Amino acid sequence: MEAAKTLKATTCKDAIQRWEEKTGMDAAEAKEVILSFQWPPIEKMDNNLAVLTNVVKLSLSTNMIERISGINSLKNLRILCMARNYIKSFSGLEAVGDHLEELWISYNLIEKTKGVNVLKALKVLYIGNNLIRDWVEFSHFQELPNLEDLLFINNPLCETMDTEAWRMQVIKRLPNLKKLDSIPIVHATDDV
Repeated sequence: MEAAKTLKATTCKDAIQRWEEKTGMDAAEAKEVILSFQWPPIEKMDNNLAVLTNVVKLSLSTNMIERISGINSLKNLRILCMARNYIKSFSGLEAVGDHLEELWISYNLIEKTKGVNVLKALKVLYIGNNLIRDWVEFSHFQELPNLEDLLFINNPLCETMDTEAWRMQVIKRLPNLKKLDSIPIVHATDDV
């Protein structure tokens, strides 16, 4: 543990350079870039990510990032993987809200969902294992017109009722969902 304190955090620039060396690809041309599991971990996203001009899927999972930033110029970004970090809010996603389709943000420190409404194109939200405790925060997901797949398991809110009651409440609040916690939703009007 003492060694980790003396190591300087990996920068986004360094992580991108390592990725290029490992893959032999040019990050500016790549459609998928994985900057997960950096050692030492990335602590801060920054404008060096702007070099990823063609990226469709960007993974920064399993680092020590507290805030989402530096992605404003990523016009092709459709999938953002931020699981297993220290993210507390949806701040920083405004510039990708019109085109981001999937946000994988499980295993973080999210309690409040204010700001999620900017993600107008979002179809998939994996936000399990966070700290969301009440229906007021959950209700912000109703502002996502295209949301079809929600992974919400292991948030304190789910544990306030049994699984079936939980599913019924969510389906009532988010009638357009097709999948909840990895289980397809069968609506009464669906053909059998």
